[in-house]
Amino acid sequence: MNPVGFVFGVHLHQPVGNFDHVFADHLRDVYRPLVERLAERRFFPFTLHISGPLLEWLEAHDAGYLDMIGRLAADGHVELLLAGFYEPVLASLVPADRVEQVAWMGEAIQRRFGVAATGLWLTERVWEPDLAAHLADAGVRYAVLDDRHFLVSGFERDQLHAPFWTESGGKRIALFPIDERLRYLIPFRPPAEIGAYLHDLRTAGRPLAVFVDDGEKFGGWPGTKDWVYTRGWLAQFLDAIEALVGAGEVRLTTPGAALDTVRSGGLAYLPTASYREMEAWALPPAAARRLAVLELDLGEARMAGPEGALVRGSHWRNFLVKYPEANRMHKKMLALSKLCRSRGDPPAARRAIGRAQCNDAYWHGVFGGLYLPHLRAAIWRNLALAEGELRRGEELVVERLDLDGDGAEELWIHSGAFSALVSPERGGAIEEYTMFEQGVNYADVLTRRRESYHEPAPGRAGHAEATATTDGTPSIHELEQMVRLQRLPPIDPTDRALFVDRVLSRDVPLDAYAGGAFESVACWSRTGFLVSVERSDHAVEVVLCPMPDLAPPGAGLLEKRIRLDQSGELSVRYHWDPAAFPAEAFFCPEVSLSREVELALEPAGDVWRFPVTTVSRSERGFEETVQGYSCTPRWPIRAGEARLTLQGRSSA
Repeated sequence: MNPVGFVFGVHLHQPVGNFDHVFADHLRDVYRPLVERLAERRFFPFTLHISGPLLEWLEAHDAGYLDMIGRLAADGHVELLLAGFYEPVLASLVPADRVEQVAWMGEAIQRRFGVAATGLWLTERVWEPDLAAHLADAGVRYAVLDDRHFLVSGFERDQLHAPFWTESGGKRIALFPIDERLRYLIPFRPPAEIGAYLHDLRTAGRPLAVFVDDGEKFGGWPGTKDWVYTRGWLAQFLDAIEALVGAGEVRLTTPGAALDTVRSGGLAYLPTASYREMEAWALPPAAARRLAVLELDLGEARMAGPEGALVRGSHWRNFLVKYPEANRMHKKMLALSKLCRSRGDPPAARRAIGRAQCNDAYWHGVFGGLYLPHLRAAIWRNLALAEGELRRGEELVVERLDLDGDGAEELWIHSGAFSALVSPERGGAIEEYTMFEQGVNYADVLTRRRESYHEPAPGRAGHAEATATTDGTPSIHELEQMVRLQRLPPIDPTDRALFVDRVLSRDVPLDAYAGGAFESVACWSRTGFLVSVERSDHAVEVVLCPMPDLAPPGAGLLEKRIRLDQSGELSVRYHWDPAAFPAEAFFCPEVSLSREVELALEPAGDVWRFPVTTVSRSERGFEETVQGYSCTPRWPIRAGEARLTLQGRSSA
């Protein structure tokens, strides 16, 4: 009986814009000790992917670590994997950008380590069928995917211990199913269980077992540093595998080697898919709760069986529906990528767009992702760098187009100094306001929303506690289910932007307003506005009035004039009908800002200010995060008109 081939691979990644100390902590606690101990024990060969942002950081901060990996790769002890260099979800990019991102990684591996890479780690394992052709164009020979991608297509689990082949447009690549069972065993369960599972696979005549997963679980996730190193899991695991290799039951291999030695499983056409948890996270809250209830009703046994693979959530792209903030970043990135190619692809702009394609800030699950302001700020900073480069010296331009792809037209106003997006269909709010020199989108403030984990499905807590055992350490997904909120956090009644206009009763106090627990006398946030543009020599003025049949009941006349000049100076003038509202009400345009700025008011007035704080789940539990600042002038309704100018913008 032949030994079962065992692929052991890890993916190491830190996102664009993450803090230096996070890179350093993971190098100390995870990346260095893991590779060093695998090398000391001659646990060869193994498979490794280092993302582009991490590779760039390591080149600047610890070239010796990369030198060690280079020696292992040159000796054939490590097989290095490609990906998009800046770790984008490749399915979210246009084909040319997909190919280029992978080419950047291939060039970096060849330059830094002196070897050619032909296998690919697919970021977040987000697969779409047309990727096959683009990966083949980029020189990819094989990719690793979750076995779930195959199971949802009707493959049986015992078939998935071999490489398969797929094609798109007649261009083909091989696909290796990653064994979900191994992903949950390693490193969370005692090595004896892992050894027993590999023994069972060999006994059943399975030729291959593939494990390729996040390296951060070997010391970066809560509790894993103590479990993997201090309590000896890694040493015991290496002992167990060494014993199986010595007994002829296991043979260490890599996907590249297995592709040449393991018989093909045949042809596979896979649907759009990702891993189970990702598909659940991508659902809106109500649907996510229904899915959780369904999984509980089916029970662990059925969910672990073939029926479980057919119970699915949504696809990764649904995050762009769930979070308009992510969609605006994504569609701006696509627009600038197209503009960049039309203008000869200047290298500085192209690289900045590549960095802005890093996946982490575009979605949210058990990790902070979109909820981390510094990651979103890094995306906008790189988009600002690219757009500033592409528009250098340009005059003021107003484009009418559906930039965010939702079927409603926006105004994209830009010059060589700034870029702004005005949404007439959403109350004339300004949804992006980026100053190129500062590298800041002042409208980058996350709306407070209800998330499914704020109100976990009935019975989920008891289920999670039952899965946590004393002879292992909880996985990140078990920890995810164990944390509970004592009270629900506030949510916003409307999406945040610059200049969301309301009339409030004098009876609304600041604390109720800040907590989202208030009713408006009138609110134009979801009102469609008629729009015209007036031009002068160095400025444009966007004139907005509510469509008569869409105005809030009893709101009367409102005129909103947004003025932007060549340098990006922004002011808004309002005219309203005082007779349409209670005499003691206030006209209150809310300005949600990613940075604190001064507001110049005419006439002078009171301004309510508070930090916009979200409560989100992360690998460490629930976290409160300041997403930006709400500033709301309060003009007595009898004033009938007012003007607001943003002043003192800075990159601080």
